[in-house]
Amino acid sequence: MAYNALQFGLIGLLGGVASGVFAGLGLALPWWAWSLAAVLLVGVLGYRQVDLSAKVLVVLVVLEYLIVFVVDFAILKAGGASGLSVNLFDPSALFSGSLTAAVLFCLGSFMGFEATTIYAEEARDPDKTIPRATFLSVLLIGAFFVFTTWLMIAGVGANELIPSLKALSDPTSFFFELAGRYVGGPVPTIAGVLLVSSLFAAVSAFHNYIARYSYVAGREGLLPAACGRTHGVFESPHIGSVIQTVGALGVIAVFAGLGLDPVLNLFTWISQVGVLGVLGLMAITSMAVVVFFRREGGGSTMRTLVLPIVSGLVMAALFVYVFMHFGDLTGTQGGLLGVLLPSMIPVAGIVGWMIAARLRAGRPAAFASMGASRV
Repeated sequence: MAYNALQFGLIGLLGGVASGVFAGLGLALPWWAWSLAAVLLVGVLGYRQVDLSAKVLVVLVVLEYLIVFVVDFAILKAGGASGLSVNLFDPSALFSGSLTAAVLFCLGSFMGFEATTIYAEEARDPDKTIPRATFLSVLLIGAFFVFTTWLMIAGVGANELIPSLKALSDPTSFFFELAGRYVGGPVPTIAGVLLVSSLFAAVSAFHNYIARYSYVAGREGLLPAACGRTHGVFESPHIGSVIQTVGALGVIAVFAGLGLDPVLNLFTWISQVGVLGVLGLMAITSMAVVVFFRREGGGSTMRTLVLPIVSGLVMAALFVYVFMHFGDLTGTQGGLLGVLLPSMIPVAGIVGWMIAARLRAGRPAAFASMGASRV
């Protein structure tokens, strides 16, 4: 539920952004056409093998970093609109009314770092490469976003930030405005195209996560056995890939058919359901670490008890906070959707628990071996 929601939301954002960016280049198509093209292309990549997708993603990500750094250092060189003060980080903002939105979008920026473990069975030396990739991704993402966000605020001036954003018909064009002001030339257009490619990279990555989760769940008996088989030629989790592609096509059809906005509705509503779900998953996993090592032994107290408890409590608190204030972010407060959308996560959790309980009662041996290393 969580990862599919993130995937569907990103598909809407991609369609909305691509529609605006390419319309400026003379290619005007409805948002759903761009979303449809992305879903089909991602489906082909996911159906084949991870190497093909990874090569595409690496090129896109490198280009995205480069164009953002070009704008970053242009702002840094110019000294921003009114200086490069570190006072832009105002602790009083923690108590503002927009805290829920800030928490969700910050957490959303990190969603996916935990998925490095999904590729353990495809890595040459997973005991070393997977932990390194995980820690490196967190540090890289954190440093990159803090550095760029600081310079984007400095680029327009802290006092002018909110008025500048409100004046934009599309707030996602804020970075392009800064690129035009501080760099100019073709850079804003290139940045727009690369924003579309970055969303494509994210959609492709989440597609791979979901396909592999489906594969493992099928192999363990939680989903139909067909999901737990790989392709005879590509050795990819092709059944999970096809299921995810079909689901994405269905979501596009529903939102396009109802005339809903791809960003304000599809992205905002659905992707935040995914963020809420991953928060819950992280909280449960943190506590599972404690239970496992208390039962099996091994590991240091700090790594198997203290840090997992702290992490689990923080994630659980955030889950409750976001669940209670979900409508503030999505604009669904006071309506049925404000309750229905976040409730999908605990309902999915209960259904999953019931499936697992049924497996435990009907196939105890299969349940006992669940999660065993297949590397």
